Order: sequence, then structure tokens, then C-alpha cells
Amino acid sequence: QVQLVESGGGPVQAGGSLRLSCAASARTFSSNLMGWFRQAPGKEREFVAAISWKGYTTTYADSVKGRFTISRDNAKNTVYLQMNSLKPEDTAVYYCAQSRLRYYIDAETDFDFWGQGTQVTVSS
Repeated sequence: QVQLVESGGGPVQAGGSLRLSCAASARTFSSNLMGWFRQAPGKEREFVAAISWKGYTTTYADSVKGRFTISRDNAKNTVYLQMNSLKPEDTAVYYCAQSRLRYYIDAETDFDFWGQGTQVTVSS
């Protein structure tokens, strides 16, 4: 069973930065696509970013392009989300997810394992 543990969330002022981390338990981490999602109060969960198994290909939601950067360290079984120029509308619970696939295809790409989430609150 894959376990994903997010950390790094918290309160931040608009314009500030946070770096989220997600540590994975599975030895298969380096073979799998990883992603970040978020869910704001009263809204559906939405895709934020994804990174291919070797880290060569990244995909971002339009709302975070140019502000967020996803990266991974396969030696540490960890994926990161660097969030800069944060806005109040970025406030959400952020979830890390792992897919059995190696590349993000489209919005229908399945993610099979999920972390518990970490809260990010951006104040204006």
C-alpha cells in the first residue's frame, strides 16, 4: 500500500511563498507519475500540477502557471510544490497523489493513491 504524507502548508500573506513536500512510502515512487491537487471550501477538487516519472515533463493548471513549480527527488521518494506569488484564491487543502502511469495524459489521467492533505491559507 502506498502512503503519501504532505507537509509544508500553513498561513501566508498574499504575494508570499510556500513549499509543499510529499513523502511517499512506495519503492515504486521513481516509476510513477506524481501530482498535486487542491480543494477549496465548497468547491470540487481540482488539478494543480503533475510531473512525469523521471521529472522531465511537467503539466500545470492555467491558474498556477508561472507561479507554481513541481519537482521531484526520486532518491528521497519526495515530490515538491514550490508556490510563489500566492493569492487568496490559492487557499485550499492541497493533496499529493500518485498514479500507476508514468506520464500525465489529460484530465482523465487516473491517480490511484492520495495523501491526507495539507492546508494552505493565503490572506489578503
